[in-house]
Amino acid sequence: MTSTDKASADKFDDDDYPAYTMGRASEMLGVTQAFLRSLEGDLFVAARSDGGHRRYSRYQLRLAARVREITDQGTPVEAACRIIILEDQLQEALELNQRYEAERRTAQGDR
Repeated sequence: MTSTDKASADKFDDDDYPAYTMGRASEMLGVTQAFLRSLEGDLFVAARSDGGHRRYSRYQLRLAARVREITDQGTPVEAACRIIILEDQLQEALELNQRYEAERRTAQGDR
């Protein structure tokens, strides 16, 4: 495998690689393109191709799918985006707390 092949293969594993066009993303999620556009700015910013077309990553598609779940239950889009942002921040804080706790235990064990 050449280094170019390896770099291309790595993109398949990269959750942040903008691999999906707006049309494909909306088809996969079962939403309109306008719905995806409505999430921009509040939840994420789509990458742009050289031609200026929106491109979405798998991570962004997961966020959009979660917004759809929440809005399907009657929550406005803006509120659903805020809920997801708070969920994401909580998850990040929990992971940081676990890391700090593990480091603290390690440091105490060294004494």
